[in-house]
Amino acid sequence: MRGMIFNIQRFCVQDGPGIRTTVFFKGCPLRCAWCHNPESHRQPAEILFSEEKCVLCGACAAMCPKGLHRMDGGGHAFDRAGCDGCGRCAGACPAGALELCGRWIGVDEALSLALRDADFYSASGGGLTLSGGEPMAQPEFALALAKSAHEAGVHVCLETCGFCAQEDLERMLPCVDLFLFDFKLADAEAHRRWTGADNARILKNLAFLGEQGGRIVLRCPIIPGVNLEKAHFEAVARAASSNRGVLQIDLEPYHPLGIDKAQRLGRRPGFCDTAFLDREALEPQAQRLRALTGLPVTIV
Repeated sequence: MRGMIFNIQRFCVQDGPGIRTTVFFKGCPLRCAWCHNPESHRQPAEILFSEEKCVLCGACAAMCPKGLHRMDGGGHAFDRAGCDGCGRCAGACPAGALELCGRWIGVDEALSLALRDADFYSASGGGLTLSGGEPMAQPEFALALAKSAHEAGVHVCLETCGFCAQEDLERMLPCVDLFLFDFKLADAEAHRRWTGADNARILKNLAFLGEQGGRIVLRCPIIPGVNLEKAHFEAVARAASSNRGVLQIDLEPYHPLGIDKAQRLGRRPGFCDTAFLDREALEPQAQRLRALTGLPVTIV
């Protein structure tokens, strides 16, 4: 059993309780305009290209079996359309201008990496988090990894956008200790506009997890010009209050760190605001949510 990932990050403190190891799955059914991990959208391995780092040495052109790199007129032309993500060009680049994003990993390897920090998990109440991208876009691998970690005594979090088959979530229930469930927009049309998909399945899955005894942290990205408004926070409060599984609400202020990565992937960023949303600016909304729901509300 193998899965396609784009990163494994140790000593994470914002992907669930305690100190955690986070496995970032590659592939996602949504296209959120503000996404800070655009390299997670497509499942196949991809090449990120930082043109400003290129020294025009031609090593990538010599290595690419398809001839997709050309040193032309004092510049570097990269034909992405034919790229299959073999990574040979990135391996040959001496300047770090080319980076391979995405690799296959087995359950045993991923669990072995996570278990290196088992002592830290025990001391801090941490564990393993499956994130992405969207882990449920690779449901068999997500289940196998979560089950293996659970059987090894590791606390497991699943971060999900909720756009997946309900039966896949149901299979995850016995081996996931905490669901980090994204709540982006309550209005179906706005959700479709900003993420590329309707939210009916997402809301249905959120309700299902609560009914089945899943423990849930509602994670809410707050994006200026999209959902930084009173009506959205009221919708968050309703969603949390009506679901017995929701234990906490996390507000996630917008940051523009995905813009550069989108450009390095040869894509136009969907949301080009370069200003960070100040965490302190969300404190009044956090206080209001605490009053409306009686739940802990954090700004992460």
